[in-house]
Amino acid sequence: MKPVTPSIPRDGTAGEPARPALRNLRSLRDHLERTGILLVLAILIVVFATKEPAFLNLDNLFSILQAVSIVALLGIGVTITLAAGGFDLSVGSVAASAQMAASYVLIVWHGSALAAVTACVVLGVVAGLFNGLLITRLRVPDQLATLGTLFLLAGLQLIPTGGRSLATGTVLPDGTEASGVFSDAFLALGRFRLFDVVPLPVLILVALTVLACIVMETTRWGRVIYAIGGNETAARLAGAPTARYRIAAYVASGAIASLGGVLIAARVGRGDVSAGHSLLLDAVAAALMGYAVWGAKRPNVFGTVVGAVFVGVLLNGLTMLNAPYYMQDFIKGVLLVLALAFTFSVGRRTDSRG
Repeated sequence: MKPVTPSIPRDGTAGEPARPALRNLRSLRDHLERTGILLVLAILIVVFATKEPAFLNLDNLFSILQAVSIVALLGIGVTITLAAGGFDLSVGSVAASAQMAASYVLIVWHGSALAAVTACVVLGVVAGLFNGLLITRLRVPDQLATLGTLFLLAGLQLIPTGGRSLATGTVLPDGTEASGVFSDAFLALGRFRLFDVVPLPVLILVALTVLACIVMETTRWGRVIYAIGGNETAARLAGAPTARYRIAAYVASGAIASLGGVLIAARVGRGDVSAGHSLLLDAVAAALMGYAVWGAKRPNVFGTVVGAVFVGVLLNGLTMLNAPYYMQDFIKGVLLVLALAFTFSVGRRTDSRG
């Protein structure tokens, strides 16, 4: 007598009991991919708050946001150029040159706060335009063009003061003494607090983040920028003026970086020749971390701001726990690598099994 073989319906329902478990597993992996960085950030906050309850004080939280606001601004500029298929390495030097330019206008030329801010923005726009023209007209690779601008501005900002930081009483190379002062209106840009709690740089960051998110995610300009970054040749064949858009991306990056320079000058109250040296790496780290936020896997403004906050929370917490300063960069690097590796490895496994 032949054994009876159960018939398997053609619709595949025999395997149905295993399918919900598989779907749940994929859903979990997708969730981990989207929220990996946020989960790590939440864990850090819980750990730091447990070890040091003062970490959750409102003043300390806004202090963190104020500290990361400038890095986040520069990161937004880097993100826009990354979305266009480029990479702006000059943002740190643009910010440093802008804060020196603002100080020169105020202290040497006795200009107003408006004149100082205008000079900074013009400098940022010119630097971005210079980068864009080098890349689109002279065909210089993005990294090389912006690296050249980085060194150019880093040296240029030292010439007017003979390599000195600029403050009231500084003796200039021609022998004259700078006698101007930072006006209260200008200093308020970096020091004013709404309701004596919320720093103005944080409000500026929030406003610019919302604006940049809207422009990049919902407007034709943003869609074309992403299209150029995805396939510039295809975007050009579709009729997009790719050179013009890429120049606009670098101009936007330069203008935003110069705004960061304004906030630096307004916060420290002088032109510091050493300012901006560490901003580039932190801004690039924030922009690249943005790839992992919500599983975007592409440059995005919201992710960049989250990345900047991640770094700010980490450094603030380590400082409050009295971690040795020489260990902080190492710990930051370890956590960043682990968080990004976890997020992308989960996403890769999900894609390969999907």
